[in-house]
Amino acid sequence: MALRDDARKALPELELIKDEALREKTLDVWVDAMEQGGWTVSDLDDIPFTLLIETKCTLLDHTRAVTKTAAVIGETLAEFYGDEMPVNQDYLVSGGILHDVGKLVEYKREGGKIVKSEMGKDLRHPFSGTALAFKHGLPSAICHMIAVHAKEGTGARHTTEAFIIHHSDFVNFEPLKNKSGG
Repeated sequence: MALRDDARKALPELELIKDEALREKTLDVWVDAMEQGGWTVSDLDDIPFTLLIETKCTLLDHTRAVTKTAAVIGETLAEFYGDEMPVNQDYLVSGGILHDVGKLVEYKREGGKIVKSEMGKDLRHPFSGTALAFKHGLPSAICHMIAVHAKEGTGARHTTEAFIIHHSDFVNFEPLKNKSGG
């Protein structure tokens, strides 16, 4: 129970999800991924959001930034396009929180460093994250966002929410990559 409570505090964006059952299932996925990966909430301050570049930005920071970016985009589209471009804001926020949750099983700590786990060598986080979300009964529309947010989704159909998550993720990655020369 302590891990669940600590994870809830670490992810205040969960409260943006109005549907309580969806909010709890979203949290269930994070807790399960942390348990499977052997992580504690205090470890979240050490887990980089990417192993591709050097950055101080953690997985938790990146997750929260992508979620907030996506939420603002969703609200903006709803304001200006209304029914012409409907956005399920609860699904969008859940997708933001879960888009990189698979990294909790893709990574492991080894000799003081964060490296790819054995599972991570076989399955990138969009696959493991989608599997975790399906396991916990999240709607397929949210699983879709997780599955197609990265390069694995190139050429695939994207819902409006999936486009938002994909672009929110890259808005929060590409400038750091560019800055690092990566």
